[in-house]
Amino acid sequence: MKAIAYNINPKEKEWLILANYKKHDITIIANSLTLDTLNFAAGKEALIVFNEDPINADIINGLKALGIKYIATSSYEYYHIDLPAAKAAGIKIANIPFKNGGTLENMHQVITNLDNWAAGKCVGDACCCQSNCFINLVHKENGHH
Repeated sequence: MKAIAYNINPKEKEWLILANYKKHDITIIANSLTLDTLNFAAGKEALIVFNEDPINADIINGLKALGIKYIATSSYEYYHIDLPAAKAAGIKIANIPFKNGGTLENMHQVITNLDNWAAGKCVGDACCCQSNCFINLVHKENGHH
């Protein structure tokens, strides 16, 4: 999967490269994601968000126009992402579904989220996209319809 990571510090960059192990084509940008830096995401499928950069409706619409389908935040919190705007744009969102992970553990989760999306799968507990797919998946696996 072609992804772009904005606002990543040197230590996070090191751990992301380790966790990725050359699976995904990730472009790393030191700048924060803003309307002025949005164009770097052209041609990518996924955005990786660091340091809780605010992702508002304008940025989401810009990302959609550039072809972004997925946003993976490297944090447990996702209040910095406008979830209703992402849902309206058809962009799927994933977080780190545990609070006390170390940097490497968090980066492994980010890569796992990309792996699942690349394989056409739901990201499970990491899903923040306000869709019913994960709920439906759990019900199907438990024999409910």
